[in-house]
Amino acid sequence: MDDDPAYRPWGTVTPLFWAGAPTAPAAEVPAPVPEAVRERLAAIADASAAGDPGKAGTLAHRLDEEITAKCGEVHLHTVHIREVRAHLAHLAGDESTALGWYLHTAKLRAAVQGPDHPDTDQATRRVYGLWIAVPDAEARRLGAELLATVSDIHGPQALVARRTQARLDSLAAPAGP
Repeated sequence: MDDDPAYRPWGTVTPLFWAGAPTAPAAEVPAPVPEAVRERLAAIADASAAGDPGKAGTLAHRLDEEITAKCGEVHLHTVHIREVRAHLAHLAGDESTALGWYLHTAKLRAAVQGPDHPDTDQATRRVYGLWIAVPDAEARRLGAELLATVSDIHGPQALVARRTQARLDSLAAPAGP
């Protein structure tokens, strides 16, 4: 039995061992979205699905004002409703407004959740994905702000920043013969 590795001593027990390992702080779990807010978000989605973007936009604007007044500018609930507003602008074909909202929410996510959080990464990917789909003339105008935002959040050497810069460079290059 002495040769059985399951029963070999693993080392010397020190007082530090008995003191216990330091515990990491628990990750902050955002408060669940209240039922009343979920109902209002459903009403926004219903209005949009029914082909009434004006009503959906108005409902989203009002909810944004109320959530911001209650929770503050830098809060995950505020981020969520503003992402809804970005999506509504995208559905309405207003890519410039949608891109502006998505840039704004990416910055908010970085402030609320940190630049390394997966949701922040997805937010910058989402705004980049929208940007590459806009016409070249619009992309040139909006690209500088996108580049500044993703560089601030992820650093100038991040893949999304390098890809943004590469597209901006290609948009600035004269068209070939």
